[in-house]
Amino acid sequence: MARIQIRKIDHLVLRVRDIDAMRAFYCDVLGAEHIGYRPKFAMSHLRVGDCMLDLVEAEKRGLPAPAAGGLNLDHFCFRVEPFDQEAIVAHLKRHNVAIGPIRDRYGAEGNGVSIYLTDPEGNTVELKGPSDGRPPPAG
Repeated sequence: MARIQIRKIDHLVLRVRDIDAMRAFYCDVLGAEHIGYRPKFAMSHLRVGDCMLDLVEAEKRGLPAPAAGGLNLDHFCFRVEPFDQEAIVAHLKRHNVAIGPIRDRYGAEGNGVSIYLTDPEGNTVELKGPSDGRPPPAG
């Protein structure tokens, strides 16, 4: 694999203070579809086209709540195809990129393996592989 091939944005995760108000705004005003709430992660999944927007109750997760006008993006995720985990990890290591947890996570296409990393300015980036075809996780 010469380089990573990004296909699209898979999902964005926003840290929120009032998840009900945010869910209502994105669903009722902007037309997103509420897929489900997962109490274990204090997170609602919203479908926006073929992508996802996740709302995370920051304080319930022990994360800093966004201040008025403050930044609230937790991370963004790129769907990578083809997703050759060994080749991607080797590529990142060649570029001296620290690699975070690699495990199955839920995204716009469903459950699948993903790799976390941090860009040079501290933004968390997730690289996501294809869905394993299983239904969305419960709770």
